[in-house]
Amino acid sequence: MNFPVTHRGHAERRSDTTAVDAARWPDVASPPRSSRARTAVSQAVVRGALDRLPMRVRLADGTQLGRGGPLLRIHDPEAFHRRIGVNGLVGFGESYMAGEWDAPDLVAALSVLAGHAADLIPRPLQRLRGLWALRRPASQRNTPVGARDNISRHYDLSNDLFALFLDESLSYSSAVFRGFPATWRHLEAAQHAKIDRLLDLAEVTSGTSLLEIGTGWGELAIRAARRGARVTTLTLSAEQRDLARERIRAAGAADRISVELCDYREARGTYDAVVSVEMVEAVGEEFWPVYFSTLDERLAPGGRAALQAITMPHDRMLASGGTFTWIQKYIFPGGQLPSVEAIEKTVRDRTGLRTARRDGFGAHYAETLRLWRERFTERADEVEELGFDDTFRRMWTFYLAYSEAGFRAGYLDVQQYLFTKDGPHGGSATVPRPGGAGQ
Repeated sequence: MNFPVTHRGHAERRSDTTAVDAARWPDVASPPRSSRARTAVSQAVVRGALDRLPMRVRLADGTQLGRGGPLLRIHDPEAFHRRIGVNGLVGFGESYMAGEWDAPDLVAALSVLAGHAADLIPRPLQRLRGLWALRRPASQRNTPVGARDNISRHYDLSNDLFALFLDESLSYSSAVFRGFPATWRHLEAAQHAKIDRLLDLAEVTSGTSLLEIGTGWGELAIRAARRGARVTTLTLSAEQRDLARERIRAAGAADRISVELCDYREARGTYDAVVSVEMVEAVGEEFWPVYFSTLDERLAPGGRAALQAITMPHDRMLASGGTFTWIQKYIFPGGQLPSVEAIEKTVRDRTGLRTARRDGFGAHYAETLRLWRERFTERADEVEELGFDDTFRRMWTFYLAYSEAGFRAGYLDVQQYLFTKDGPHGGSATVPRPGGAGQ
């Protein structure tokens, strides 16, 4: 699915306010076919789950569920239950995209659901997950070819789209704030604080040879070059590469930075330091050993690797392994969040690296996402001018709110890791003093 293009043509109206282009969004325009029995079971399970939660659920016929709290309004209960009955949480997200349900405070409602993710479905039914959960399609495997396609489908959407809701640094990962609540005018400085902390962990300074896996739009490479480092940075997004090169030239750092359209598995040479920011989420469990082995192989003896990674609870990672999620279908094809345990086990078992430090700062990501979401909402007219239709805008709003809710509920976290590699005489690099993440 190529999201950016808005087609004119047949559209189905799924609520009194939302028209869905059936050619562009076939799985959103109409609920899937389902037997009456399956829909009835879905309705019983879903209503039973919602009725136990600290939220208010109001159905179109006036039925009220829940124990009080944030409001969730279901405009089309039949379509809502049918989608969930057939497609689970993928259907829940598609139902929002179709306008079949809404919430005055979307993040608050989703935070309740995220906080109860482990017990929304009765345990006997959870044991049958394999019978009803959608399976991840083989086309989303992050092979060298598949990874290029998966990355392109998100990051090649439009540089102009990302520029609408990101700050001037074009940093698309969690910032590190000095205090809360965060404000827009402090976001760029908070992104620089995040970058500088990673560069400090990796001891990047004048003369350092640095490999960055995952270029983004070049801000980390630019700040590393300003320290006097020589930077090789890798991306699979042609759109990102082109804009990163423009920004690097404008910063006067083109002689110190090489931007390569290259898979991390294709990297060669050794470096004093390796940095990778929220890249491991796009690797996939199948390739985590290869990814972390690459960090090890590219590091010179005595080198340091600084990694920023979004994580989820280990039990939920195991329970959801191999299933197909709404995020994978519409936002990050091939994406998969690791747990802290999975990262550290992979590093321990498959590399010669040592985990020297880990700092979690999930509350900072919740605030980062809030600022992005508010900016995206404020600039909805400009999003439309870029050719993104209303269904896309609802999808992107749901993605940002869904992610923010995960961090606010503590279901998601974000970590900064320092990995060290023994030097030529078996000694490890020194570990810096604590500080920086505000946690």
